[in-house]
Amino acid sequence: MSLQLTGILAAVTTPFTADGSALDEATVHSQVDRLVAGGLHGLVPTGTTGEFTSLTPAEYRRVIEVYVEAAAGRVPVIAGIGSLTTAGAIELAQHAEKVGAAAVMVVPPFYDPLSFDAVKVFLTAVSDAITIPIMYYNVPGATGVKLGAAELAELGGIPRVDYLKDTSGDAVAFAELVAVRGDEIKAFNGWDTLTLAAIASGAEASVWGVAGIVPEQAAELWRVAVDEKDIDRARELWRPLWALSDFLESVNYVAGIKAALELIGHPAGPPRAPIQPLPAAERERLASILDRLGVLAAPAAA
Repeated sequence: MSLQLTGILAAVTTPFTADGSALDEATVHSQVDRLVAGGLHGLVPTGTTGEFTSLTPAEYRRVIEVYVEAAAGRVPVIAGIGSLTTAGAIELAQHAEKVGAAAVMVVPPFYDPLSFDAVKVFLTAVSDAITIPIMYYNVPGATGVKLGAAELAELGGIPRVDYLKDTSGDAVAFAELVAVRGDEIKAFNGWDTLTLAAIASGAEASVWGVAGIVPEQAAELWRVAVDEKDIDRARELWRPLWALSDFLESVNYVAGIKAALELIGHPAGPPRAPIQPLPAAERERLASILDRLGVLAAPAAA
């Protein structure tokens, strides 16, 4: 395993123009510059936060290309790969490798949940088609594929399936993966409100949508908890980050992320239909949380 992913990996948005009709490439570049300057350790586009299911085939490929271009080797880009067919996933993964992604995050085909054996066949086919590492995206709430810790660890026996993003919310299974099965697969946290618990238990990375909103605070949490091993200070830093994480888990996640980016003065366009913008009452609640984090943009002068 030559690539060693670690730290806070931001699950990033797909910025759209104001009417949601097209990719806003300039905002991708400015967003990447902000996140890299904030001290984050990697970028994960075209995942759930990146609205991959709403992208046309051409847009999907272009989003990956632009993120790789914008990162310019400063941090690794792990391209999210999601398709209803094995052939489609292979084509996207091969494109990601061709344009310079450091790894791919692969979600199994969704809608008709796969058996564990079918998941292994699927991942093996993708693995055989590329040479870069794979992060398995465990998100049973979206895919219906529910695997236990032993099964998830077994996926690590497939060549190049080196990593796991766990968005199951099953803290017990995750603890087993980190404490007992870390030599089989590297399990990364993907459930926002479990971020500090996962880091404290030994997770080597967290794929975190909140990091795309407040990169400095997310990177500082990692530095204090992991590098300085100051768990008391980490808990202090975590409280307002937990509030933001908890809020995002209580609303449509993409709508919440994009509303937050607008409220802090770094808009990335609207969520793409059928997802609707965050309702006014929820925006007010979100603004209050961002204000406590010290990142709420000042209102425009009249």
